[in-house]
Amino acid sequence: MDDIIPEFSELNDKTIQALQEDLKSIRTGRATSALVEDLQVQTYGGQTNLKLLELATITTEGPAALVIVPFDTSTLQDIEKAILKSSLSLSPQTQANRIIVKVPALSQEQREKMIKLVGEKVEEKRETIRNHRDEARKRIRNGVEEKTITEDEKFRIEKEINTLSQDAMNKIQQLKESKEKDILEL
Repeated sequence: MDDIIPEFSELNDKTIQALQEDLKSIRTGRATSALVEDLQVQTYGGQTNLKLLELATITTEGPAALVIVPFDTSTLQDIEKAILKSSLSLSPQTQANRIIVKVPALSQEQREKMIKLVGEKVEEKRETIRNHRDEARKRIRNGVEEKTITEDEKFRIEKEINTLSQDAMNKIQQLKESKEKDILEL
Protein backbone atom coordinates (compact mmCIF):
# COMPACT_ATOMS: atom_id res chain seq x y z
CA MET A 1 0.00 0.00 0.00
CA ASP A 2 3.03 2.29 0.24
CA ASP A 3 2.92 2.65 -3.53
CA ILE A 4 -0.39 4.57 -3.69
CA ILE A 5 1.16 8.05 -3.45
CA PRO A 6 4.10 7.48 -5.86
CA GLU A 7 1.81 5.82 -8.41
CA PHE A 8 -0.73 8.64 -8.13
CA SER A 9 2.00 11.23 -8.51
CA GLU A 10 3.40 9.46 -11.59
CA LEU A 11 -0.06 9.24 -13.19
CA ASN A 12 -0.55 12.97 -12.61
CA ASP A 13 2.83 13.74 -14.19
CA LYS A 14 1.98 11.64 -17.24
CA THR A 15 -1.40 13.36 -17.56
CA ILE A 16 0.22 16.80 -17.45
CA GLN A 17 2.83 15.75 -20.03
CA ALA A 18 0.05 14.48 -22.30
CA LEU A 19 -1.73 17.83 -21.97
CA GLN A 20 1.47 19.68 -22.87
CA GLU A 21 1.78 17.53 -26.00
CA ASP A 22 -1.87 18.14 -26.91
CA LEU A 23 -1.53 21.89 -26.46
CA LYS A 24 1.61 22.04 -28.62
CA SER A 25 -0.40 21.09 -31.68
CA ILE A 26 -3.02 23.82 -31.20
CA ARG A 27 -2.39 26.84 -33.39
CA THR A 28 -1.55 30.22 -32.00
CA GLY A 29 -0.93 33.30 -34.12
CA ARG A 30 2.79 32.51 -34.22
CA ALA A 31 4.76 30.09 -36.38
CA THR A 32 6.33 27.30 -34.36
CA SER A 33 7.82 23.98 -35.43
CA ALA A 34 5.67 22.19 -32.83
CA LEU A 35 2.68 23.07 -34.99
CA VAL A 36 3.65 20.56 -37.70
CA GLU A 37 6.38 18.29 -36.30
CA ASP A 38 3.97 15.51 -35.29
CA LEU A 39 2.04 15.50 -38.58
CA GLN A 40 1.84 11.99 -40.01
CA VAL A 41 3.26 11.82 -43.55
CA GLN A 42 2.66 8.87 -45.87
CA THR A 43 5.85 8.44 -47.85
CA TYR A 44 7.44 6.15 -50.40
CA GLY A 45 4.21 5.28 -52.18
CA GLY A 46 2.14 5.09 -49.00
CA GLN A 47 4.27 2.25 -47.60
CA THR A 48 5.71 4.24 -44.72
CA ASN A 49 3.97 6.50 -42.21
CA LEU A 50 6.37 8.86 -40.42
CA LYS A 51 6.19 12.04 -38.37
CA LEU A 52 7.27 15.15 -40.25
CA LEU A 53 10.01 15.64 -37.66
CA GLU A 54 11.55 12.33 -38.80
CA LEU A 55 11.56 13.42 -42.45
CA ALA A 56 12.78 17.00 -42.37
CA THR A 57 14.29 19.88 -40.46
CA ILE A 58 11.71 22.45 -39.45
CA THR A 59 12.75 26.01 -38.68
CA THR A 60 10.92 29.29 -38.24
CA GLU A 61 11.50 32.22 -40.52
CA GLY A 62 10.19 35.25 -38.69
CA PRO A 63 7.01 35.12 -36.64
CA ALA A 64 4.75 33.94 -39.48
CA ALA A 65 6.60 31.34 -41.57
CA LEU A 66 8.00 27.83 -41.27
CA VAL A 67 10.72 26.41 -43.48
CA ILE A 68 10.70 22.65 -43.98
CA VAL A 69 13.74 21.06 -45.61
CA PRO A 70 13.31 17.31 -46.21
CA PHE A 71 16.29 15.01 -45.67
CA ASP A 72 15.21 13.17 -48.83
CA THR A 73 13.86 15.47 -51.58
CA SER A 74 11.69 12.64 -52.95
CA THR A 75 9.41 13.15 -49.92
CA LEU A 76 8.75 16.82 -50.77
CA GLN A 77 5.33 16.22 -52.35
CA ASP A 78 4.29 13.77 -49.62
CA ILE A 79 5.08 16.36 -46.96
CA GLU A 80 3.18 19.04 -48.86
CA LYS A 81 0.15 16.70 -49.16
CA ALA A 82 0.20 15.93 -45.43
CA ILE A 83 0.23 19.64 -44.57
CA LEU A 84 -2.67 20.33 -46.95
CA LYS A 85 -4.70 17.41 -45.55
CA SER A 86 -4.11 18.44 -41.92
CA SER A 87 -6.72 20.34 -39.93
CA LEU A 88 -4.34 23.29 -39.53
CA SER A 89 -5.59 25.23 -42.60
CA LEU A 90 -2.06 25.98 -43.80
CA SER A 91 -0.91 26.51 -47.40
CA PRO A 92 2.54 25.09 -48.16
CA GLN A 93 4.58 26.48 -51.07
CA THR A 94 7.40 24.44 -52.59
CA GLN A 95 10.55 26.35 -53.49
CA ALA A 96 13.37 24.23 -54.96
CA ASN A 97 14.16 21.62 -52.25
CA ARG A 98 12.22 23.18 -49.38
CA ILE A 99 8.67 24.00 -48.36
CA ILE A 100 7.65 27.39 -47.01
CA VAL A 101 4.52 27.43 -44.87
CA LYS A 102 3.05 30.84 -44.14
CA VAL A 103 1.16 30.79 -40.87
CA PRO A 104 -1.61 33.36 -41.22
CA ALA A 105 -2.79 35.32 -38.23
CA LEU A 106 -5.84 33.79 -36.62
CA SER A 107 -9.19 35.49 -37.13
CA GLN A 108 -11.24 36.25 -34.03
CA GLU A 109 -13.50 33.31 -34.87
CA GLN A 110 -10.51 30.96 -35.19
CA ARG A 111 -9.09 32.24 -31.90
CA GLU A 112 -12.38 31.49 -30.16
CA LYS A 113 -12.41 28.02 -31.72
CA MET A 114 -8.84 27.35 -30.55
CA ILE A 115 -9.63 28.57 -27.03
CA LYS A 116 -12.65 26.27 -26.95
CA LEU A 117 -10.42 23.38 -28.07
CA VAL A 118 -7.92 24.22 -25.31
CA GLY A 119 -10.79 24.17 -22.82
CA GLU A 120 -11.91 20.73 -24.04
CA LYS A 121 -8.39 19.27 -23.79
CA VAL A 122 -7.93 20.76 -20.32
CA GLU A 123 -11.26 19.42 -19.09
CA GLU A 124 -10.34 15.92 -20.37
CA LYS A 125 -7.15 16.00 -18.32
CA ARG A 126 -8.89 17.38 -15.23
CA GLU A 127 -11.31 14.48 -15.45
CA THR A 128 -8.38 12.08 -15.78
CA ILE A 129 -6.80 13.52 -12.61
CA ARG A 130 -10.13 13.18 -10.77
CA ASN A 131 -10.42 9.56 -11.92
CA HIS A 132 -6.88 8.83 -10.69
CA ARG A 133 -7.76 10.43 -7.35
CA ASP A 134 -10.95 8.37 -7.05
CA GLU A 135 -9.01 5.19 -7.86
CA ALA A 136 -6.40 6.04 -5.19
CA ARG A 137 -9.15 6.67 -2.63
CA LYS A 138 -10.73 3.33 -3.51
CA ARG A 139 -7.40 1.59 -2.94
CA ILE A 140 -7.10 3.36 0.43
CA ARG A 141 -10.61 2.22 1.47
CA ASN A 142 -9.78 -1.34 0.41
CA GLY A 143 -6.58 -1.15 2.45
CA VAL A 144 -8.52 -0.04 5.52
CA GLU A 145 -11.06 -2.85 5.05
CA GLU A 146 -8.27 -5.40 4.63
CA LYS A 147 -6.50 -3.93 7.70
CA THR A 148 -3.32 -3.16 5.70
CA ILE A 149 -3.82 0.58 6.32
CA THR A 150 -4.61 2.10 9.72
CA GLU A 151 -7.10 4.96 10.15
CA ASP A 152 -4.21 7.37 10.83
CA GLU A 153 -2.42 6.29 7.65
CA LYS A 154 -5.68 6.61 5.73
CA PHE A 155 -6.05 10.28 6.71
CA ARG A 156 -2.38 11.01 6.02
CA ILE A 157 -2.48 9.36 2.58
CA GLU A 158 -5.80 11.00 1.67
CA LYS A 159 -4.41 14.40 2.64
CA GLU A 160 -1.32 13.79 0.47
CA ILE A 161 -3.51 12.61 -2.44
CA ASN A 162 -5.66 15.75 -2.14
CA THR A 163 -2.55 17.96 -2.09
CA LEU A 164 -1.08 16.24 -5.16
CA SER A 165 -4.46 16.48 -6.89
CA GLN A 166 -4.70 20.19 -6.24
CA ASP A 167 -1.12 20.74 -7.42
CA ALA A 168 -1.90 18.92 -10.68
CA MET A 169 -5.08 20.95 -11.18
CA ASN A 170 -3.13 24.18 -10.59
CA LYS A 171 -0.48 23.13 -13.12
CA ILE A 172 -3.21 22.32 -15.66
CA GLN A 173 -4.78 25.73 -15.05
CA GLN A 174 -1.41 27.44 -15.62
CA LEU A 175 -0.94 25.56 -18.90
CA LYS A 176 -4.46 26.57 -19.97
CA GLU A 177 -3.94 30.25 -19.16
CA SER A 178 -0.56 30.30 -20.89
CA LYS A 179 -1.94 28.73 -24.08
CA GLU A 180 -4.97 31.04 -24.11
CA LYS A 181 -2.65 34.03 -23.74
CA ASP A 182 -0.58 32.80 -26.71
CA ILE A 183 -3.73 32.37 -28.81
CA LEU A 184 -5.08 35.83 -27.94
CA GLU A 185 -1.79 37.63 -28.67
CA LEU A 186 -1.99 39.59 -31.90
